[in-house]
This record gives sequence, structure tokens and C-alpha cells, in this order.
Amino acid sequence: MNALLQFFAYEHLRDQALRDTSKRFHDLAHELAATLPANAESTTALRKLLEAKDCAVRAVLFKQPGA
Repeated sequence: MNALLQFFAYEHLRDQALRDTSKRFHDLAHELAATLPANAESTTALRKLLEAKDCAVRAVLFKQPGA
């Protein structure tokens, strides 16, 4: 298993919106890890997916300044 998959865990999140958002990325990460050949490019794909997940979670948490 790819070591990066640990960072796609979502079960610990209390907020349902964060769990739902993170779960989508978790599911895709596990599918990619299971189907892509194990090489540098698949690792990069997972790393970039992790970056995207972090951005999506921050989007859910975002508060408009001054709101």
C-alpha cells in the first residue's frame, strides 16, 4: 500500500461536511493506488490529489473576511 494513503483518512473528522469532502478524495486515492502501476508518476498523482483534498477542506472551512 502507498504510504501516502494514510493522509486521506477522514474518519477522525467530526464535522460532517469535512467528512463528506474528505471521503471523496479518500475513495479516489484508494482506487488510484489499487489500479495504477506503482511508480514515481502514480506517487506524484497521489501527492497532487492530497494537495487538492487539502484545498477542498480549506474551502469548506473558509470564512469570508468581515463576515
